[in-house]
Amino acid sequence: MPEPAPRGILLVDKPGGMTSHDVVARARRALGTRKIGHAGTLDPMATGLLVLGVGPATRLLTYIVGLGKTYEATIRLGVSTDSDDADGTVTEHATNEALAAVDRAGIDRGIAALTGEIDQVPSRVSAIKVGGKRAYDLARAGEEVELKARRVTVSRFDVRDVRDVVLNDVAGGSRAIDVDVVVDCTSGTYIRALARDLGADLGVGGHLTALRRTRIGPFEVSDAEAEITPDATLLRDADVAAAVLGAFEVTADEARDLRHGKRLVGAAARLSAPHPAAIDPDGRLVGIVERRGDDVKSLMNMAEDA
Repeated sequence: MPEPAPRGILLVDKPGGMTSHDVVARARRALGTRKIGHAGTLDPMATGLLVLGVGPATRLLTYIVGLGKTYEATIRLGVSTDSDDADGTVTEHATNEALAAVDRAGIDRGIAALTGEIDQVPSRVSAIKVGGKRAYDLARAGEEVELKARRVTVSRFDVRDVRDVVLNDVAGGSRAIDVDVVVDCTSGTYIRALARDLGADLGVGGHLTALRRTRIGPFEVSDAEAEITPDATLLRDADVAAAVLGAFEVTADEARDLRHGKRLVGAAARLSAPHPAAIDPDGRLVGIVERRGDDVKSLMNMAEDA
């Protein structure tokens, strides 16, 4: 008999210099299947956790992409770029005198203002669509891009280190200040924009020089694969769905009814989450369910194992 097609969730530690699409292409070659997608892109400069869905488990990605995230980053104060990160073109250097006025207390005040619920304007080279086109495509074509502010939540914005840097490639040996930070935030938060806004608040400009994503929801980069191989560990879709959404245990008869589009009459009292994962007696993922009055109805059904 042929080997069953791979299915599950793959955690990858993305290296720098690769796009998220590059990682997907590498996984497709290694696992021998085209049906692979990712939950939340990482810029080529960034490293860290990328969550891939393989086979039928790609249907779970929509429930993963909106989870909270943790990043480790380095913000360079004193230098602005057109992309708000190190991949862009430098647009302005602050003077050494302006940087001399920046102290730790000022940095802490600027960070405090960017913590909690904030209205953030994304970077002009973000993947947000404007008039059907990606903002970064419009920016690279020389068009003015004006993006609307979005409400995001930064629940942690901690400083780990602050140090002076000498920029040897700048005439006169201009200074900069590097700030290492760790950020917990909601999905849709741009760490590049935090760097830009912190620099603007301090009057010296700023951009991101390093970014590493270490967590998405319950998933940690320490559990991710550094290399994608044919025998890479795939997390079971049932385990992932239960971890993200909560579990709703069903009988074999209830599993069959859900798969056939029937409601579970009077079963809503057993729900402990808004959209939990229905798990059958064999530990397989039936699908995602929701309350309909006193009943439970399937919101999304998963393909059964071959």
